[in-house]
Amino acid sequence: MKTAARVLALLAERGETLAVAESLTGGLVAAELTSVPGASKSFRGSVTAYATTLKRDVLGVDGTLLAERGAVDPEVARQMAAGVREALGAAWGIATTGVAGPEPQDGQPVGTVYLAVAGPGGTGKVAALRLNGDRAEIRRESVRSVLELLSGELHENARTQDMEQNGGT
Repeated sequence: MKTAARVLALLAERGETLAVAESLTGGLVAAELTSVPGASKSFRGSVTAYATTLKRDVLGVDGTLLAERGAVDPEVARQMAAGVREALGAAWGIATTGVAGPEPQDGQPVGTVYLAVAGPGGTGKVAALRLNGDRAEIRRESVRSVLELLSGELHENARTQDMEQNGGT
């Protein structure tokens, strides 16, 4: 089963929803999720914030952070995931930002990618990738990696809930 199908099945089983904020992937994460039949049970929607101003104005990323560090930054990814989660009313938010090429951006080399997951109760994670390949390969690997990151966080969150319900044992 593809990662997209696995995460959507787990979200549906838990009655939770997902929203996506994309930059370098330009809608590919949403396309991967919506290729799964029944995705609408858990997938709320996405924001493709390619322009830096949209990251600030739509997703709520701190404008000073964007001005000082640029859009390709781990904290920007974290704020994008949290922002889309809030904006679209989802339990979970995921985000992609980075440099797919062919030219460096914001002083970052091609293949620099930051992914983030924001979940209930402030849970979340940011991952930094250094990818090789052409633009299409970097974007494809970013999609695969953010869905894997979400899968890991969903499983970690489920283990934590199980431990809490069973008295920490």
